[in-house]
Amino acid sequence: LQISEPDEFDIMFAIPVTRLELHESDDTGAFYYVTLKRNPQKCFLKFLDEDGKLSAFKMLQTLREIIKREVKNIKNVEVTVKRKKAGSPAITLQIKTPTTEISVDIILALEVKQNWPPSTENGLKVEQWMARKRRQKFRLECFYLVAKQNKKEKVLKGNTWRLSFSHIEKDMLKDHGNSKSCCEADRPKCCRKECLKLLKHLIEQLKAEYPKQLEKFCSYHVKTAFFHSCALWPNDTDWHFGDLDHCFQRYLAFFLDCLQKSHLPHFFIPKYNLFSLADKASSCFLLRRLNYELNNGFPVFQE
Repeated sequence: LQISEPDEFDIMFAIPVTRLELHESDDTGAFYYVTLKRNPQKCFLKFLDEDGKLSAFKMLQTLREIIKREVKNIKNVEVTVKRKKAGSPAITLQIKTPTTEISVDIILALEVKQNWPPSTENGLKVEQWMARKRRQKFRLECFYLVAKQNKKEKVLKGNTWRLSFSHIEKDMLKDHGNSKSCCEADRPKCCRKECLKLLKHLIEQLKAEYPKQLEKFCSYHVKTAFFHSCALWPNDTDWHFGDLDHCFQRYLAFFLDCLQKSHLPHFFIPKYNLFSLADKASSCFLLRRLNYELNNGFPVFQE
């Protein structure tokens, strides 16, 4: 979904873990404390905190130290580890070559092969869009826990993990049609991905113009709204390529409605609202800017 040069990459550093117990750290259903069941893998014992919880902070810190040490051995290209961002699950590498500069986010995650947590039970509404069997197949896959601090914690210990289904999101974007042949070489093309790219580009342009006011927003908000839109308008005929203008404005209207209500449910975890009421001022600001763009023929695209 990169719009301009391919200069940003995400790599999930996944560590398989067995026999976990998950305990919700708040009411969102997205953040968890992790404990190991009896006879745990010995390599994890040094990462337990004083309460016996698996510490995301300790594991992330160790991975960062390993990467910083190994980067020093790279001779043929300039690679630096960027300064740690508070609360970020990523270790960011800046790679410079004579012609370009590339940013790589390495994200620490636990790969968990057990039943998905109950908070996901009513999520992933793809029955009309991708069929019931497809949903069942998705839910048989593993899920990931990303080393992400929950800011709602009263005492920030850095031992929380956040659910991630990025691998399934990737599959949904690749095989996005209602019919199996959507966008194949000899078949009709839809405009789903083009709509997603347009809104992503629009938000990126506005963020560049108003970085302080819009720092809370990211491409994941755009992607989540996209999945909801695909579920609301599930047929390939709803996204005919020739109707790009209409389809984009319909998708944008859904996103604007979410901003208006300060409510964008996570696609896999319905009770997790990605638009916090605490950020109401930011939502109102983005709402005004997007309405301005919509009512004036999207001047930001002309720049």
